[in-house]
Amino acid sequence: MSAVYQQFSAFRSLKESASQFQLLDSNKRRIAKWRSPRAAIIPNFHLPMRSYEVKNRTNTEDIKSLRLITAIKTPYLPDGRFDLEAYDALVNMQIEHGAEGVIVGGTTGEGQLMSWDEHIMLIGHTVNCFGASIKVIGNTGSNSTQEAMHATEQGFAVGMHAALHINPYYGKTSLEGLISHFGSVLPMGPTIIYNVPSRTGQDIPPLVIQTAAESPNLAGVKECVGNDRIEQYTSDGIIAWSGNDDQCHDSRWDYGATGVISVTSNLVPGLMRELMFCGKNPLLNSKLLPLIEWLFHEPNPIGLNTALAQLGVVRPVFRLPYVPLPLAKRVEFVYIVKELGRENFVGERDVRVLDDDDFILIGRY
Repeated sequence: MSAVYQQFSAFRSLKESASQFQLLDSNKRRIAKWRSPRAAIIPNFHLPMRSYEVKNRTNTEDIKSLRLITAIKTPYLPDGRFDLEAYDALVNMQIEHGAEGVIVGGTTGEGQLMSWDEHIMLIGHTVNCFGASIKVIGNTGSNSTQEAMHATEQGFAVGMHAALHINPYYGKTSLEGLISHFGSVLPMGPTIIYNVPSRTGQDIPPLVIQTAAESPNLAGVKECVGNDRIEQYTSDGIIAWSGNDDQCHDSRWDYGATGVISVTSNLVPGLMRELMFCGKNPLLNSKLLPLIEWLFHEPNPIGLNTALAQLGVVRPVFRLPYVPLPLAKRVEFVYIVKELGRENFVGERDVRVLDDDDFILIGRY
């Protein structure tokens, strides 16, 4: 027993000596080979989805020529998920009646109520199904520059033809911040800047747009401030689309706008195409104004969602906080449809008033 213990003690002593030697040797080697850490230097291009590698790469000039772009509605199933069958039918109606582009996931399409996964999926779905027939412009803007850059990379990676970018809202920034924000996303591909101070709380002044126009990727501006601003841009050679349906006729024919990014064209794409393509038509414009005024009685997209449900084109499902227009306004819409002619509206079903109980309001989806 004593001999075994002596062998064990000798073995342990030898092992401890070896460990100390290894530690000493390791320390020497660590000191001898230590190098100052080098920071990773990443070139100023976009990873991992570089916009020059993606499919459907589109020339900015192709976007500049679009005259009728529909801010497309996103329909829902009763559980709140996207109703892609209804969505596809609605986009098809836009193509059949002459719309040249769609904004996917914009204000009208309720991108503000989507997760980014939903958002990018819908852009990719639209490209895969309709990208050969219509230009797909993904709303990948955000009040966070980091989010805007990441979403735009993803949007171009799934094939969108152009991006729509809004100025940072709520957490407003300086003019220099606006210039830097747009400067961060413009290198990725064709871009439309969207100016709507009533929603963002901050106007994008001409100085910012003129600076952005130094990039070959600026396709133009969706301008909601009014026709004087549009005239200023067009006189400077900057493409502008009217963001106000009630002003778009005069914007197009009197102030130099290339066309309109429209909510109303969801409902009457053929009439809106005629308004943008066929020369001055104050008579048609005056006929459309009651519909346009009705649509914007409450903040968009409340009116549009209600109207498409009444036409039977989408299910009467609302993601909160949007709720349908009240009964009196729904009755008014029926008369507007009859006045303009049901044949001019999308869908094939008769227009209905709908009861309050027909609508489904969803808070979680």
